[in-house]
Amino acid sequence: MGTNSRQTSSKAASAASKVLSNPTSTKAEKTAAASALSQTPSGKRK
Repeated sequence: MGTNSRQTSSKAASAASKVLSNPTSTKAEKTAAASALSQTPSGKRK
C-alpha cells in the first residue's frame, strides 16, 4: 500500500492548534484537531 500524501492546510492547522489549546474544547474536538495536525508536513509542526 502507498503512503498517505494528504496534508492539512496552514489555516486548518492553525484552527486545530487553537482547539487544542482551548480548555473548553470537547474530547471529540481535540481528537479531530489532533488528527488534522498529524497530517501536517513535519517541517511545519511547532
